[in-house]
Amino acid sequence: MSAKQNSKKSKWALDFNVSKNADMPSPPGYNPTALVNQTEVVRDQRLVIKKSWDLALGPLKQIPMNLFIMYMSGNSISIFPIMMVGMMLIRPIKAMFTTQVTSKMAEGAQGTGQRIIYILGNLANVALALYKCHSMGLLPTHASDWLAFVQPQTRLEYYGGGVSFI
Repeated sequence: MSAKQNSKKSKWALDFNVSKNADMPSPPGYNPTALVNQTEVVRDQRLVIKKSWDLALGPLKQIPMNLFIMYMSGNSISIFPIMMVGMMLIRPIKAMFTTQVTSKMAEGAQGTGQRIIYILGNLANVALALYKCHSMGLLPTHASDWLAFVQPQTRLEYYGGGVSFI
């Protein structure tokens, strides 16, 4: 009867009743003598380093875009410039609080340098946002902003409709 079962057995069927110590043939395409190619490991390490540097340089790459947004939003105090300044200020601060999470990939000899570049790029973006607040007149930078008895700074010019009124 067992001869009858063996003849009906498919060549792809596995017999799980056989002991575990039995030699099973290797799957097609498997070569036990092949080792991991060292150039692929080096290439993967270079790719990880490149990606981590791209992540570290991300805030510095945002500076030209933020400068353009600052130019386009103008110095008037309205909802659009206030929203732009708010986002330019909040995004880098949030990014600096999550530096530990974003720098998980940056480990090794270049990890600390990448973290420093990442933090400096975010600080540069915060400085741009603070400069924009200053140019809009939102920061208290004169003594009259703090003290009631000091006279406010006198304006040198008044503009209205593109015409200077002196």
